[in-house]
Amino acid sequence: PPPPPQECPRPARPPYSYSALIAMAIHSAPGRRRTLSQIYQYVAENFPFYKKSKAGWQNSIRHNLSLNDCFKKVPRDEDDPGKGNYWTLDPNCEKMFDNGNFRRRRKRR
Repeated sequence: PPPPPQECPRPARPPYSYSALIAMAIHSAPGRRRTLSQIYQYVAENFPFYKKSKAGWQNSIRHNLSLNDCFKKVPRDEDDPGKGNYWTLDPNCEKMFDNGNFRRRRKRR
């Protein structure tokens, strides 16, 4: 009989918080803004772990966008057809993410 199909090793979960993933996505975008679906797309393309795993992480991304004050919702321009708002980073939060320091924050005791 043929050997059993090889299990592909699952990519490791990146050491970044969802907020950090969102910030990276926004940072790397021209104009520093992205729609929700562009954020999903960025995360899935840059982190294979999320490409494989199903919808749970997208829910967490939405949750972070709406709860984290660093992410600001910006309406589309009149001449920019399409669905959904853009998300940008609050300028006051840029420092949290500079020097590529996107790792999750340690909780202070």
